[in-house]
Amino acid sequence: MKRILQVFGRLCRDRSGNAMMEFAIGAGVLVAAFTGTFQFGYTFYQYNSLSNGVNQGARYAAMRVYDSPNSTPSQGFLTAVKNMVVYGDPAGGATPILPGLTTAHVNVVPTFTNNVPTLITVSINGYQLDAAVKTITFINKPRASFVYQGFYSPY
Repeated sequence: MKRILQVFGRLCRDRSGNAMMEFAIGAGVLVAAFTGTFQFGYTFYQYNSLSNGVNQGARYAAMRVYDSPNSTPSQGFLTAVKNMVVYGDPAGGATPILPGLTTAHVNVVPTFTNNVPTLITVSINGYQLDAAVKTITFINKPRASFVYQGFYSPY
């Protein structure tokens, strides 16, 4: 019994391998923290890209000729504004600014005062963004409104 206690006492004083165990425990925590930070940052980057696209589309819509006599925009106006939001080009493109984003996710709503457009609002509706821990579905967010400064020319 005395011999076992001596061996056990020697093992307790031996500190070789402590650094390896501390590194293994610390590395697990750090990898999880860095992964979470990266995922949050990437999700924020995607939302920022989407917000920039909506702002560009609303600014473009506020300067474009509005050719409809009522609050329902013409198909040409809608297509150009939606393409501006999704592709960054009114003519359209092949690669959207975010994966899975389509023109069907873009809402364009003009506001009329005295039968003249005064405000154009562009928003995203129904787009799903895969975040780190859950999927976020946007309902009228992000949204941008600009005062209409274009030429009103109803057909």
